[in-house]
Amino acid sequence: MLSDIQISRLHQCQPIADIAKKWGIEDSELSLFGHHKAKVSLDVAKRLAAKPQAKLIIVTAVTPTPHGEGKTVTTIGLTQGLNAIGLNACACIRQPSMGPVFGIKGGAAGGGYAQVVPMEELNLHLTGDIHAVSSAHNLAAAAIDARLYHETRLGAQAFTEASGLEALNIDSENILWRRVVDHNERSLRQIEVGFGAVNGPVHQSGFDITAASELMAILALSQDIDDLKQRIARLVLALDVDGNPITAQMLGVAGAMTAVMVDAIKPTLMQTLSGDPCFVHAGPFANIAHGNSSIIADNIASKLSDYVVTEAGFGSDMGFEKFSNIKVRNSGYKPSAAVVVVTLKALKANSGIESDNDINLPDLARLSAGFKNLQWHINNVSRYGAPVVVAINRFPTDTDTELEWLQQQINTTAAFGSAISEAFAKGAQGAQDLAQLVKQASEQDSQFCSLYQTEQSIETKLLTLAEVGYGASGVSLSDKAKEQLTWLNTHGYNALPICIAKTPMSISHDPKLKGVPTGFEVPITQLKVNAGAGFITALVGKVMTMPGLGIKPGYLDIDVDQNGEIVGLA
Repeated sequence: MLSDIQISRLHQCQPIADIAKKWGIEDSELSLFGHHKAKVSLDVAKRLAAKPQAKLIIVTAVTPTPHGEGKTVTTIGLTQGLNAIGLNACACIRQPSMGPVFGIKGGAAGGGYAQVVPMEELNLHLTGDIHAVSSAHNLAAAAIDARLYHETRLGAQAFTEASGLEALNIDSENILWRRVVDHNERSLRQIEVGFGAVNGPVHQSGFDITAASELMAILALSQDIDDLKQRIARLVLALDVDGNPITAQMLGVAGAMTAVMVDAIKPTLMQTLSGDPCFVHAGPFANIAHGNSSIIADNIASKLSDYVVTEAGFGSDMGFEKFSNIKVRNSGYKPSAAVVVVTLKALKANSGIESDNDINLPDLARLSAGFKNLQWHINNVSRYGAPVVVAINRFPTDTDTELEWLQQQINTTAAFGSAISEAFAKGAQGAQDLAQLVKQASEQDSQFCSLYQTEQSIETKLLTLAEVGYGASGVSLSDKAKEQLTWLNTHGYNALPICIAKTPMSISHDPKLKGVPTGFEVPITQLKVNAGAGFITALVGKVMTMPGLGIKPGYLDIDVDQNGEIVGLA
């Protein structure tokens, strides 16, 4: 079979203006970036406000493995399949970060004949949204350090006399706003800034990857430009010497940050290999952020189609949980059905059984043991009240015997049903059975609900996520986290939902614990307020907000050929 990039290159894309017109987007609502991608105005949703909202389908998965489960393949394939059976469906996905593109994954456009094209444009730069987030974020970092320098240099009274601004009395040991870059760069996780008298007071800082920026979460959760601006204004950048929050509004930088992001708030329209519309917007990771594409893209897509298919990052304990408890709370847009993606290889890898056998070969013992992981994810999604469909993403090495066994086992669970998806190899045709099943599931009554109430205490919400959300025996807070808990309660942030930052490679906090771990305690190392995004991040275990490059990173395969075309993207 051809590689993903070969398939993309051989495909004759339609002009994106033609796709926009076909789906009801007016010329005045479109800003072209070449022939195959365009920014779409938020005015579309306003113009079509009277139209009913489309059915929302959320795609999630079992616990991730190095073999790849095909969540984006299934999201795009399902969209293609729904359109192929005569329904109007639109996909909404996140913009890939160049960190994973050059690090481990090689791309995030789907794959095979179920991908967004042109795939290299999606994976590299796109329309510049991630760069805008990085610039706006780092503007705030420069602003807080500049203010610290001038207030320290002059003293509070002299500073006010010289500038006409009230002194903020920044505590240099409590500057909370780190810098960001859209690459995996472990050497920047912890840095010290301010060396030399003319460079400001020396203090600790560091870099996160742009996907972990609170601005990225804000971009994904905002409803419009006014909401974006208000959220940016609430950002807590530092504490003053009395421990009170210093916000972007107090620093006077909120307006400028909004100005940098004024175009980034518009989602980018692209197309699938079948010519179906796909909105690409925002890119928060699900292990360190909330892991879902934007509310704005969903809202526009919901007025242009009958079905909106979107995905949540990593397994259902990660992106889907945050979709349910954070994104839906902000959007009010509840799913009509959920799809859990699984592969035979994923179940064998999640079995916890060490084996020298090739994972592509039949192995009923490992498959049976790993099935518990799928059953856990089915039950986890089911507790939120939406009908659950299992999509079995078929690989060429899969045997009919094992696939039949798996479907029989799924029939004994709480799932609405299962379908084998061959979208990777066959595109829309290979996803029609899945599309029919999802259509049937979405016609059922969805009793969607969240896992906890925001008015509950922070401790109660953490315990609920740990015990109900992961199956843990409880939580433990570090001394630092206990201090931060007291501060959050004192300053009125206790009614925010929780965003757990943990490993995606296990339902637990420990990537070594496979299958369905029990009896573990979730160790909370830090609690961080994200007042603009509107949630509290709880860092768990050894999770990093800045990834590092591996010993053989993906960038080694990426190059430009003699014709000026990018090669090596997976």
